[in-house]
Order: sequence, then structure tokens, then C-alpha cells
Amino acid sequence: MKKILTTCIALIMFTLSYAQDTNKVVKTTGHVSINGKTVNYDANTGFLALQGKDGKAKANIFYIAYTKNDVSDTRKRPITFVFNGGPGSSSAWLHMGAIGPMKVSTTEYGKAELPPKTYTLINNDQCWLDITDLVFIDPVGCGFSKPIGEEKADQFYGYENDIKTTGDFINQWTSENKRWGSPKFLAGESYGTTRACGVVNYLMEEYSMYFNGISLISCALDFETLREYEGNLLPYICNLPVYAELAVYHEIITPEKTTDEFVEDAEEFAIGEYAQALLRGDMLSVNEKYALAKKIESFIGINADIIFDHDLKIPSWQYRKLLLDKQNLLIGRYDGRLTMFDPTNNRDYASEDPSYTEIAGVVGTAFNDYVRNELQYPISDKFYLIGDVRPWKYGDGKYLNVTPELRNAMFVNPNMEILVANGRYDLATSYFGTIFAFNHMNLPAVLRNRITFTYYNGGHMMYLVPSELKKLKEDVTKMYNRGLGM
Repeated sequence: MKKILTTCIALIMFTLSYAQDTNKVVKTTGHVSINGKTVNYDANTGFLALQGKDGKAKANIFYIAYTKNDVSDTRKRPITFVFNGGPGSSSAWLHMGAIGPMKVSTTEYGKAELPPKTYTLINNDQCWLDITDLVFIDPVGCGFSKPIGEEKADQFYGYENDIKTTGDFINQWTSENKRWGSPKFLAGESYGTTRACGVVNYLMEEYSMYFNGISLISCALDFETLREYEGNLLPYICNLPVYAELAVYHEIITPEKTTDEFVEDAEEFAIGEYAQALLRGDMLSVNEKYALAKKIESFIGINADIIFDHDLKIPSWQYRKLLLDKQNLLIGRYDGRLTMFDPTNNRDYASEDPSYTEIAGVVGTAFNDYVRNELQYPISDKFYLIGDVRPWKYGDGKYLNVTPELRNAMFVNPNMEILVANGRYDLATSYFGTIFAFNHMNLPAVLRNRITFTYYNGGHMMYLVPSELKKLKEDVTKMYNRGLGM
């Protein structure tokens, strides 16, 4: 009996200590040098116990908040909420790669130079702390965030659930930290842009919380431009200009024009002659179809016979295999400039992605080291750089499209600025697909003028290239100035 009682007490103490850990916020101080100037900050690392409408805590949401020291009036100091996408991705990518005070050391990598395999952390001279305070958020299922007690994880998975959870977190954190008066911004990457469009609309309608601006990095707004499903023509049209860019980069095609002019021709061909041919389908004669295949070959570098046999449609997962197949190389999905030897050369599709495998280990290792040592947060839980949040409910239709939510938010809050950042070599969320999505929002000119498109010599995570990170920070700063009326 005594042994059982001792065991029960130990179990209770362990449970209580775990609860104390997840309710604990650790404060540290630090400094970052940005453009030769030192910014001193406080870093608050921990969990927010997300409250449901019934007042019951539903989930422990992990976050890291950086606030600049010596701010006399926080009502004049912007606050930015940051998240990545996935779904299931932690915010470590933007944190360690672009926005936070310390970042992983990377190089101007390309086809002949892979990112370093070390996890060296360096001062981030392109950190955003000179213009805004920062809150990095990991939604349930990624990072350290998880449901509390017997709460079911699937209640947080899916577009609608995720929008509400993330929006409620932002509202609760803002209230608890007395930041309602601060200018507010969002920054999201990939599915994080999907989330951002839903969250900005949800917070406006649910809590009357308005935002000054949004940074949308590598957009996933209209999934019909992304999903290479049977019968969906849009991904082939939207990917073709990126294929052309990569064919030139890998020297499969040597255009007589400049690369920019060549890619512009590919864009015109994609939305003109190519789109019309795909719409005609079986009405094309064999001769017409083969003539189109030859023209497509002149842009993307894949043999016309292969294009003809594939009904004029080459999906990205196949293009990544075919472009450098003679060299037994695959190209990356997130960054098509990166290559690797094909480990399964007998397949007709890319089985690996060098632009993920070469980077994920660096970011994951760096963050695990940083949070425990630099931020001194005592946690032994597994950190999910990419968590398994399946099945994820994307909505009622086959293709989730969040441009209506963004459009509504822009009409209701017409002063909100939008920065759209696109990597030219991104095959996960093509820049041309993003343009297509925005071109079909039916916005008046005054609202279209609130949208700024920017393009970078990089991929999905263009900020991992130092020169492009610098350009991104310059573009972001301009957007913040506009959003603040400066």
C-alpha cells in the first residue's frame, strides 16, 4: 500500500511539474546588430494556455516573443505575429532563416554549392527587430505545441479550425500583454500565407482587430494553381514560366534573349497559346499537338516526344526528374537550382528533394540548440520541425481558395498593405500561380495599389540566400513604412 501511495504521489508531482513547465515563461535578454546599430531586446519563451469560450484551457501553444527594450509607448511600437505553414510546420524556418535576431549561416548557394551542413548561428543583421516586435507562433501539432489533457488533436487540424486557434491565440496574447494599441502586422510563409489571409479576416470580424499590413512569403492562396490533380489545367500553365527559368539556369536552354526576356515570353506563351491548347484538349489534331510539344520544348528543355506522350502536361514532380535525367540528377522542389544524385533512377519522378533535405537538418538542429541554450528554456520534449497533422481538412471544395477572405479584409480595412514575396526558382508555390490568384480577386485600383509584388533570385525559402535576405528586409521595411503612414 505504501509503495502504491508513493508511486501515485510521484505521478501527481510529475504531472504538476509538467503543468508548471508548460505554464512557465522564461525571460532572457539579448542584443542584435542591425545595420551597425545595436537593438537590445527581451525574449519571452514559453506556452500560452489557449482558452476556449467555456474558459477551459484547450491547448498549450508554444511561442517566442521578442520585444525591444526602452520603448516608452508601445502604442507606437509595431508588433508582428509570425508563422510558417506546412500545414504542420513550426515557425523555426522564418525564425532561424530570416526574421529572428540569430540565424543559421548560409551562403550564396546554387547548383554547384549546397547550403552548409553545420548549424552555426550568427547575428542576423537583417533581423526585423529594428522595425517591429516579434511573436513567433507554433500552432498545435508542430514545434512543442499540443492539446491539453484529453483534448483531441483533430479539433485543431484543418483550415477553419486552424484559423480560429491561431486567431484566438493572437487575441489572447495581445490582451494579456497589453498590446491592443500597437500597430499590428502578420507574416506567413507558404501555407502560412493561407493562414494569414484567414486569420486577418477572422480577427477583424470576431474581435474587431485590424492590421496595418501582411507579409506573404511564397504564397499558397488558390490551391487550384498548386494541386496537380487529374483534369486541373492551372498548375501546368502556372509552372511553365518557372520551368523556363530553370531550363536556362541549368544550361539546358541557351536563349538568344536575356533570361528575363525569355521568361516573359514563356509567361505570354503560358497564358496564351499554351492555355488555349490545353482548353481545346482532344480537339487538337496530331500535327497541332506535336507542333505545340516542340514549342513547349523550346521553353522548358524537355524532349518534345515526351511532352507529346504526356498530353502536353508535365507535372512538377516529373519535371524535377526529367530536366537533368541524363546526368542522373534531380532538381529541388523548394529551390529548383539545387540538385542531388537520384537514389532511385528507375523511376520516372523525383523521389527526393535536395532543397529540403539539405536544409531541414540545419534549421532543426539550430533551433533545438538555440531554444535550450540561448533562450534557456528547460524542455525535453521532441521538437517537431514538421509535425504530422493529417488528416487536414482543407475546406468544403476540392481546392481551397483564401483570396475571398483577403479580398473582404482589404475592402473592410482599405489601408492595409500587402507584401507578396516570390522566389523565381520555387516549384512548390510558383510565382506565376500567385500572380494568377491576385489577378482574379476583382479589386478596384485603389486596393490593388496596396499590393506590392517582389521577386527574388531564390526558391521557396529565398531568405536563405544572403543577398536575397537583404533585399527581402529592404522590401519589408518599405511595406511597414507604408502601413504606418510614413
